[in-house]
Parts: sequence; C-alpha cells; structure tokens
Amino acid sequence: QVELVESGGGLVQPGGSLRLSCAASGTIFSIRVMGWYRQVLGKQREMVATLNRRGQTDYSDSVKGRFTISRDDARNTWYLQMNSLKPEDTAVYFCHGDHIATPESVSDYWGQGTQVTVSS
Repeated sequence: QVELVESGGGLVQPGGSLRLSCAASGTIFSIRVMGWYRQVLGKQREMVATLNRRGQTDYSDSVKGRFTISRDDARNTWYLQMNSLKPEDTAVYFCHGDHIATPESVSDYWGQGTQVTVSS
C-alpha cells in the first residue's frame, strides 16, 4: 500500500518562501508523474506543478517563475519550492502521484493535504 505524506506547510508573510515535501512510502517501482495541486474552500482543485519521469515540468500560469517542482528519486520524494508568495497562494496543497507502480498494482494516489497561508 502506498501512502503520500506531505510536510512543510504553514503561515508565511507575503514575499516569503516555503518548501513542501511529499514522501511516498511503500515498495514503489516507478512514478509516472509527480504533481502538486491546491484547493481553496468552495473552489475546484487546480494543478500547480507537475514533473514527469523524463524531467519535463508543467506549471500553472499563476505560479510560473515563482514555484519550482523537483524530486529525489532515491527517496521517492518530491518537492515544491514556493518563492515570492502572495496572499492568493493561500490554499490547501495536495501532492499527487500518477501511475505509481507497486508489486500489486498501478494506481494514482493523493496526499492528505497541507495548509499554506500567506498573510501579514
């Protein structure tokens, strides 16, 4: 069974930085796409950043140039470095693993979410 555990959220002032981490536990052969999404109460969950096995990244227009997704394959962990944070970045951030292959199956998984609040 795979579990995604996020960490690194919190309260930060506008212009500040945070780094989120997502650690995937379990016996994992591969992860096709690692991603970060966010959701504001009452709104749809939106893609923030994704990173595939080839190293290709995709970012939401609202975070381009400010956020960076990266990974540590040896630890099955991926990160979201968030710089120049704005109040509109306030949301619950979820990590997502697309096509995580284990000895038993290939499935998608979500983390439990971590709150990021940008406020003075």
